Amino acid sequence: MPEHTPAPPDDELTRTWHGVRSELRAEVPDLTFHIWLEPLELAGRRGTRLFVRAPEHIRTWVEERYLPLLTGAAAKVIGGAPELEIVDDAWAPSDDQHAHAAPPVAGPPGDPSFLNPKYTFEQFVIGDGNRLAHGAALAVAEQPGQTYNPLFIQGPPGLGKTHLLHAIGNYVRAFGGGLTVRYATAEMFTTEYVTASRGGGMRDFHERFRHADVLLIDDVQFLAEKMKTEEEFFHTFNALYEGGSQLVLTSDRPPGELAGLEQRLRERFACGLIAELEPPTLDVRLAILRTRARLDALHGVPEETLAEIARHVSSSVRALEGALIRVVAYASLRGETPTPDLARNLLERLYPRPADAPPTLSDIQTATAEALDVTRDELVAQDRRPKVAFARQVAMYLARELTDESLPAIGKEFGGRNHSTVMHAHRRIKASLASDAETARLVDGVRGRLRRPS
Repeated sequence: MPEHTPAPPDDELTRTWHGVRSELRAEVPDLTFHIWLEPLELAGRRGTRLFVRAPEHIRTWVEERYLPLLTGAAAKVIGGAPELEIVDDAWAPSDDQHAHAAPPVAGPPGDPSFLNPKYTFEQFVIGDGNRLAHGAALAVAEQPGQTYNPLFIQGPPGLGKTHLLHAIGNYVRAFGGGLTVRYATAEMFTTEYVTASRGGGMRDFHERFRHADVLLIDDVQFLAEKMKTEEEFFHTFNALYEGGSQLVLTSDRPPGELAGLEQRLRERFACGLIAELEPPTLDVRLAILRTRARLDALHGVPEETLAEIARHVSSSVRALEGALIRVVAYASLRGETPTPDLARNLLERLYPRPADAPPTLSDIQTATAEALDVTRDELVAQDRRPKVAFARQVAMYLARELTDESLPAIGKEFGGRNHSTVMHAHRRIKASLASDAETARLVDGVRGRLRRPS
């Protein structure tokens, strides 16, 4: 009877899967990783056989297309010739399998290898709302401890705070001449501190955090009301600051609004440069999507589809990239091209706009076409019939009045017309409204359609 292979401990399984995920992330474009590989979990291991759990909707696709890639990544981590089996949600280790279940993997807290190698300054799309934060982060990366110290980056979730933190860390690791970088979220810092204080590991904890040349702490607002952790972070901050090390902190609000934190910490956070991130404009959102599509080799996504996504999702960069992932995944699973109509229909379900949200260009085109008895295709075509030309001018007028879109952006959505055409249409309808009751009635009718709940 063969000997049973001892089941590996949970922490070994955690390290194994973290290593496999790191290899996968380095091998494939971000979009591929996020759609097909990030949802995977290590369910268990029996010797060199790994059981990988995949959600039902992507299980067959992963097995058919990515099993060799997964196997290769596992071979780099555990050596030999591992076997991988894709399993479903109901899979569980049993005695006859001699397999050991794996816990969820979140990545080793504070481990510098946890830096995402694809979060770089080159991948960060610069706009008016993030120019200061980007410039300050780059200056800090080039001269740690000599420019802005501490650097405090604040803004709503999903605008690029974590990207800039990782970009600083990756830059210093590549060009810093051996300077040590430590990255952790506030939750990671808290978890490590609690574990160290209970297990007698404070010496190692201090070695990791108080002797770094660059300390990057994400989401410091989560330190609030954790008195012992705040005390420890206060002393960590002082030790690094007084030793000339660089500190970079992020938060969803400025230091003065972190009411749950001790005053002495808020004062230290505010003693350097505070750089705010603001939501990206339409042009920047479109540039972000173009960059994402280029880096992830999404050659089959039309420019018009990217523009539709950029118009529909404005809350954050994270939501924007998530929308692109969903559109491409949905089209791929259905074997379709990711057209603007597909994107519009999908995103209207996934990201419903608030009732008081301003109309989009698509909304205006649809409402105008319905009210003036033409089709949307006619509005954007080279159709010069008076009825269509008038409807097109009404739509352009309303687009100028009701949205923040630029003249070139409006013209592009009306069949690639130039900005002077849009300006002419706006002036003509505006003049008609003052002198022609019928024009005023028709325009009010379109406005009424735009105000109705969809």
